[in-house]
Amino acid sequence: MAETEKGGGPQRLDKLVASQTAYTRRQVQQLARAGGILVNGHAVGSAAEKADPAVDSILVEGRPLFYAAHVYYMLHKPAGVLSASRDPHRRTVVDLVEEKTGRRGLFPVGRLDKDTTGLLLITDDGDFAHKVISPKSGVDKVYHVRLDGPVEEEMIRRFAAGLQLADGTPCLPARLRLLEPGPAPLAEITVQEGKYHQVKRMFGVVGLGVTALHRVQIGGLKLDASLAAGDCRPLTSDEKAQVLNGEQSKAKNGE
Repeated sequence: MAETEKGGGPQRLDKLVASQTAYTRRQVQQLARAGGILVNGHAVGSAAEKADPAVDSILVEGRPLFYAAHVYYMLHKPAGVLSASRDPHRRTVVDLVEEKTGRRGLFPVGRLDKDTTGLLLITDDGDFAHKVISPKSGVDKVYHVRLDGPVEEEMIRRFAAGLQLADGTPCLPARLRLLEPGPAPLAEITVQEGKYHQVKRMFGVVGLGVTALHRVQIGGLKLDASLAAGDCRPLTSDEKAQVLNGEQSKAKNGE
């Protein structure tokens, strides 16, 4: 559970409990009628009653309710899972996080392609998500990419100058760095925007195909190496700050 925050005043119990747990509002209403919700030691008869999580003690089936206005999770996205909140037919990244945390109302901060793996943030804080996604914020998104051909110095210069995609869409300057040479090299690319299939399309412009793509960092926050594919955990306050206050992009600074 994320760190406890101020409650924001009295709220209806059905809305409050459902926002912090895996219970639906209907289930909360049933719990209240059955005496399963206590506020300051007293059973409430109706989930329409209000409580302030900042000052009231709330027990749900004997467990204390810890309130967080917003939550922030780091997910190690596996291949084959959609970066979406809901899909009627396919598994989504939000499904993965909700199953492990019980928190509802979540959405991914940006998107990774279905076959792309690595660091993805999941939250219910729209303002935070907008800041991370917006190119104006200058938040780095760092990927490790396996390619089907060698990386040449001219390609690095073209990425640094800002590529134009095949359909004429301009891209901001990006930093391309070779990690492992060879006929199927491993490279690192740092971008500050997230256009549709952008990384794959950028490499397509210089004649290279992407065979594997893995995001390792957002801002100053790196993917937790101990987090297995498909697993998630809450961000600490320091980690949340690292996302927006990380080191400035080397691509932007021309380093």
